[in-house]
Amino acid sequence: MNPVIGLDVSKGESQVQAFLDKGKQYRKSFSIKHDLKGLESLLEFLQEVE
Repeated sequence: MNPVIGLDVSKGESQVQAFLDKGKQYRKSFSIKHDLKGLESLLEFLQEVE
């Protein structure tokens, strides 16, 4: 497994998408706000993919 995490960073919030292998999407993309709660949800997501 070679996971890849993509972040589309914008002002105020970012879109997150993960792929487990080439062309194999992991869940749907989602957005996070640039605050403590949003960063905590990103950390949880990264630990889940790991």
